[in-house]
Amino acid sequence: MVLHKFGEKLYSGLVATMTARLKEIARSIEATQGGSFLEEMNRKWNDHNKALQMIRDILMYMDRTYIPSTQRTPVYELGLTLWKENVIYSSQIRTRLLDTLLELVLSERAGEVINRGLVRNITKMLMDLGPSVYGQEFETQFLQVSSEFYRGESQKFIECCDCGDYLKKAERRLNEEMDRVSHYLDPRTEKKITNVVEKKMIENHMLRLIHMENSGLVNMLCDDKYEDLGRMYNLFRRVTDGLSKIREVMTSHIRESGKQLVTDPERLKDPVDFTQRLLDEKDKYDKIINLAFNNDKLFQNALNSSFEYFINLNPRSPEFISLFVDDKLRKGLKGVSEDDVEITLDKVMMLFRYLQEKDVFEKYYKQHLAKRLLSGKTVSDDAERSLIVKLKTECGYQFTSKLEGMFTDMKTSLDTMQGFYASHPELSDGPTLTVQVLTTGSWPTQSSVTCNLPAEMSALCEKFRSYYLGTHTGRRLSWQTNMGTADLKATFGKGQRHELNVSTYQMCVLMLFNNAERLSYKEIEQATEIPASDLKRCLQSLALVKGRNVLRKEPMSKDVGEDDAFFVNDKFSSKLYKVKIGTVVAQKESEPEKLETRQRVEEDRKPQIEAAIVRIMKSRKQLDHNNLIAEVTKQLQSRFLPNPTEVKKRIESLIERDFLERDDSDRKLYRYLA
Repeated sequence: MVLHKFGEKLYSGLVATMTARLKEIARSIEATQGGSFLEEMNRKWNDHNKALQMIRDILMYMDRTYIPSTQRTPVYELGLTLWKENVIYSSQIRTRLLDTLLELVLSERAGEVINRGLVRNITKMLMDLGPSVYGQEFETQFLQVSSEFYRGESQKFIECCDCGDYLKKAERRLNEEMDRVSHYLDPRTEKKITNVVEKKMIENHMLRLIHMENSGLVNMLCDDKYEDLGRMYNLFRRVTDGLSKIREVMTSHIRESGKQLVTDPERLKDPVDFTQRLLDEKDKYDKIINLAFNNDKLFQNALNSSFEYFINLNPRSPEFISLFVDDKLRKGLKGVSEDDVEITLDKVMMLFRYLQEKDVFEKYYKQHLAKRLLSGKTVSDDAERSLIVKLKTECGYQFTSKLEGMFTDMKTSLDTMQGFYASHPELSDGPTLTVQVLTTGSWPTQSSVTCNLPAEMSALCEKFRSYYLGTHTGRRLSWQTNMGTADLKATFGKGQRHELNVSTYQMCVLMLFNNAERLSYKEIEQATEIPASDLKRCLQSLALVKGRNVLRKEPMSKDVGEDDAFFVNDKFSSKLYKVKIGTVVAQKESEPEKLETRQRVEEDRKPQIEAAIVRIMKSRKQLDHNNLIAEVTKQLQSRFLPNPTEVKKRIESLIERDFLERDDSDRKLYRYLA
């Protein structure tokens, strides 16, 4: 027919025949009752599809020649268009189809089982008819109905569920919708329907969920509910500002609880416990961020800034962290594996990084390290050196050079003592002396306090002085008797023998009793010339500590008075041969000592501030006051946060010494003078 120029007649006849047939099919589908409606439509659609393919094959010649030349719709597409117009758009079918599909979805949401295969075939039919058909005839209404459904359901859940349960339900609904899309909806619908669920179930109730009484975010954090927190993180990350809301509440909770921890007077009584609690708190939140918050860097940053905030609220934090290290390196790490020692030291370094006044920590650490080295009380030299390497990596060589100098002195002293005894073989009998020669600049400065040593020891010390100054030129030695220790052999009543480990001061006191039965406080003070405060502490530890009381005191009382008298306790006994008699000493600094340490720190800062100012001005040549303060703060913040008032004083000092000058026209502008 096409060859004989009857193409138009053939095409028109095809349209008329198909239209008539499709109107019949539409009436047949309309007449179907109840649940068979979709099945009938699916059956008729499949039949129509098969018929279309056969017609296309039969009319292939027309499809290839007549249709392109006349710009008519190809046969197969024509069949789809006619199905859409005569069946889908039929007034009796259009609404019924939409309602039936939506009812099935609602039934499935209510927990009923539906024929997913059938629904998939129908939605695929709508997609085959064109994206706009699927959108207009189903998707738009589906999203509206779903929005209404989830608005109502979320309202019902929020009233009756706690936060954890609500999040479980929201997560389940979200997964159900994604599952529904994968089984029988257009993949492009997934983003649209999940947006509906997220908005109605999460975004609209975000703040109420986070702050929910007895079950909100703070409760989850306190009770370590990793699963619930993980669920909250994964759901809230899907909505705008969800994670920032969690972060804000978490940060404010950590800051508040941290503030209570570092300002609670009870907690401040025990520096080791104080620091351990900080570490426990950090471990707790690290674990939460790792397990529940996907190791999110923004949450890590929030945690770090919170810790830095509250640790520095307590001006004694540097001292307490150093005391914690001291406790661990004295006894706390005994019998612990190398790996565990490293873990503990790494945790300490983490707290150290939060300190703004790192130089204060350095001062205390130096004092504590000195005591450990001199008393031989360190658990492991390797652990000590490991921590110094970590401090060096963190703060540079300048920070640790003096600490390393202390270790060098200890090693040099060993060699010196070997040389001393090699040159004095006659000293092998009698008292032995071990001297540590400390370089003044490397060790914490101590006020040089002398006391009268027993004659035997005094002669030995003099021999050492002569030997040392003979082998080293241009050096001076001053004895630090307040830092030494001694081992004494003692015999008590009934011939009981013990070796007493005491301080140098305690040795001086006990040796007096070789030549006297009874001594008054005044006589002891006169004979030894030990400072009064040290002498009282020394006598307290010798006479008043149960199980260590090698002396007795009259009258018996807790404190040592100037009218007291002392004599040897003949009844002293101990199961141990070696008895260590400690000195009554406060673990933490007294107020005057704290003040002195603070003043030393302030003094040490002055040259550092001046050096920073000169470095900056040398490179910039001229700079205004505010920018100079900012630059100095930036340069020094790895060690401490300089006080702007102190920086201003240092600038004035440098101007007086002609390192800088003020601009004549602008007093806030400084110039560098070469």
